[in-house]
Amino acid sequence: MVPDIATAYQSRMQTADLTSGEEIAIFEKLLSDIKATGLELVNTFAAERIELPEPSLDDTLPDNERFVNAVKSTFGVSKVTIPFSVLRDLAKVLRENDFKVRVIGEHRGADFFVYGVSSHDDHEPLCGLAIDIGTTTVSAVLVNLKGGELLAKASAGNGQIRYGADVINRIIEQGKTGGVKRLKDAVVRETIEPLITRLCESAGISPQKILKVCVASNTTMNHLLLGVDANPVRMEPYIPTFFHANDIFAMEVGMRVNPNARLILCPNIGSYVGGDITAGTLATLLWDKDEFSLFVDLGTNGEIVFGNRDFMMSCACSAGPAFEGGDISCGMRATDGAIQAIKIDGETMEPSYEVIGEAGQKPIGLCGSGIIDLISELYRCGIINSKGKYVREGSRVKTDEYGMGSYVIVDSKNSETGREIVLTEVDIESFVRAKGAIYSGIDTLLSSLDMDASVIEHFYVAGGIGSGINIKNAINIGMFPDIELEKYEYIGNSSLAGSYTCVLSRNAEKKVNELARNMTYIELSTYQGYMDNFIAACFLPHTDLSRFKSAVQEF
Repeated sequence: MVPDIATAYQSRMQTADLTSGEEIAIFEKLLSDIKATGLELVNTFAAERIELPEPSLDDTLPDNERFVNAVKSTFGVSKVTIPFSVLRDLAKVLRENDFKVRVIGEHRGADFFVYGVSSHDDHEPLCGLAIDIGTTTVSAVLVNLKGGELLAKASAGNGQIRYGADVINRIIEQGKTGGVKRLKDAVVRETIEPLITRLCESAGISPQKILKVCVASNTTMNHLLLGVDANPVRMEPYIPTFFHANDIFAMEVGMRVNPNARLILCPNIGSYVGGDITAGTLATLLWDKDEFSLFVDLGTNGEIVFGNRDFMMSCACSAGPAFEGGDISCGMRATDGAIQAIKIDGETMEPSYEVIGEAGQKPIGLCGSGIIDLISELYRCGIINSKGKYVREGSRVKTDEYGMGSYVIVDSKNSETGREIVLTEVDIESFVRAKGAIYSGIDTLLSSLDMDASVIEHFYVAGGIGSGINIKNAINIGMFPDIELEKYEYIGNSSLAGSYTCVLSRNAEKKVNELARNMTYIELSTYQGYMDNFIAACFLPHTDLSRFKSAVQEF
């Protein structure tokens, strides 16, 4: 049983790779709420110290039978399974430790599956690994399977980014000679393996103690991770090789963890709605509510889920990497040095901003939440027009030789890199397309049910956009519907939270599979009217200003 979540997070805050206190609180609330639904977070992993009678000329049982008898007695089981990786080293481990050893395994009904045999003095915890593989960013947490506490957290850019910022370009690259291996190596060897090393070093454990891995990622990332042909995902009728993939070992993918660790892939729903959304939906508790809720995960693919305990609809729109700082000249992930909140003085056009990191941290660039604030403020102050073009002159506004405008947020003297941090018209255009994709996706999904945003009672926002996201500013630029602010809730990395829950509990695994089976998927690229909705949304805030009355009145 998972212990008190507050205890788990207190342990988490003592590790080397930390997130903000606000993000930890969000994570804590999500997991506590999941427990409150009655979904028990239980697992069947166990570890005990045993002492075997030493063999002699009068006691000639082979090591494996001697070991099985001791395990049956200790764990109260009728069957013991010893995989080859354990059998191979059994004799050496037993004799080096005078037949006093620590047994690590898992109850599988009447069977006890042995993951490892180690020194009697071994005190390392039994661990699980939860991974969120985003198109732009990969995040992971190391978890104590017996206690539930988070031992370490780390994140990194997805090494596949050099093959394209979006999934389509990566699928095309995979189809080239050697492409399957290149794409797989980029995410496993270059991204996940270093993360595992960092996590294990931070927690002071051996990778052999990672007994279970759960991955939440979009449909294309799942295919590229396994080295499975993803080309059908991008070709009409957009049919992936699999939605569910079971009976996979992490070592088969190339992860250097316990050789018998299972790899759990949160199930896909459609070609562009994957396991990251099923994991995120689990974390939102949308499936346990009567009222209509809408869940948006802001990533390279903006995925959307709408419904309640009776039904769920989903879709995805290609937002590009802008929400995570990609395709923006001064963009970056929401890490130390990122500007995550901005205000502009309407008269002087001077900015004030908040930077992620310790006091005195100089800014490096803008993360997603900072970009939302900046564009909203530029529009509010009349510095840019509804097309995202600079129309007001001032010391902060520059024009290049091609007539393209930009706004200087931080001058070279005050930036960490010694270079100006600016937002160009090209940057604004990229972000407006991304926000237009999100809004039009929401609008189309609701329209398919003959509904509009007025029916939404709860609006969940997830993604690595930055914990300081200003919902009002997101509405002001036409990214989210103009509904009451109290209906919105930012829930952070819901995909990682859902993956974490599945690592801890087989019940959560079963629930996430049930959610995937019961969710209806709409393919926006073939849905009549979507492109018209998208084009209309590629203005600030929208071509139909009646949809954003509160935003228009404020401006």
